[in-house]
Amino acid sequence: MQCKDIMAMIEGTYPKSAALDFDNVGLQAGRSQKEVNRIYLALDATDEVIEQAIEAGADMLITHHPLIFSPLKSVTDEDFISRRILKLIQHDIAYYAIHTNYDVLGMAELSGKILELKDTEVLTVTLNTQTGEEGIGRIGTLPHTMTLEECCVYIKHKLKLGAVKVFGDRDRKVQRIAVSPGSGKSMVDAAVTKGADVLVTGDIGHHEGLDAVAQGLSVIDAGHYGTEYIFIDDMKQFLSERLPAAVILTAPIVHPFQVI
Repeated sequence: MQCKDIMAMIEGTYPKSAALDFDNVGLQAGRSQKEVNRIYLALDATDEVIEQAIEAGADMLITHHPLIFSPLKSVTDEDFISRRILKLIQHDIAYYAIHTNYDVLGMAELSGKILELKDTEVLTVTLNTQTGEEGIGRIGTLPHTMTLEECCVYIKHKLKLGAVKVFGDRDRKVQRIAVSPGSGKSMVDAAVTKGADVLVTGDIGHHEGLDAVAQGLSVIDAGHYGTEYIFIDDMKQFLSERLPAAVILTAPIVHPFQVI
């Protein structure tokens, strides 16, 4: 199957029109007519991931985060982003990114299911479809009321994490939970407005954490990678079901930083 056929298949479920305005999704390097038999999946197109894709003999690399996000003025070996693009092209690997269109139509629902939230609704609506509203994040109720500290342990277990960062009173009882995988500092207001007790997300800074607590919202920062690496296995299942003849390979789960 050619790259363009795989792109059409992906976009049949996750159309580029569902991506947020600031985003850059789709084919970012390579040939749309490239014959694809081996696909490599990862969260980011790092130097290590690209080397792994080359070693695996991949014809196509698919990541969640786009390698090309801001406009490039040149593609040379003098810039680390450009060097990655050159390497992909030199090895004839088609490179495709599926970002906020997947966040809206896949990641949000998946995160709610993994945390076993009940009575869920969209946290921030960005799209109206024939079947209803879609958007970033989910809000719902936990299986039972727990303390914020117990909720931290629960999140660590469900997302298979070694540690999380928490803002708020650890003895506070929580049950209504909002989840926004990735960088969710912009989701604080929506979580407060919808009456969440706690927001689970990543990339929360000092001021965002303090301001959330001041508004009655506890925050569990489970990390950008820690809340989004679920993309890899989900996309592997999605592609495997639709491309039974293709070899679907995945990057190892490696968190980008360690807490010592």
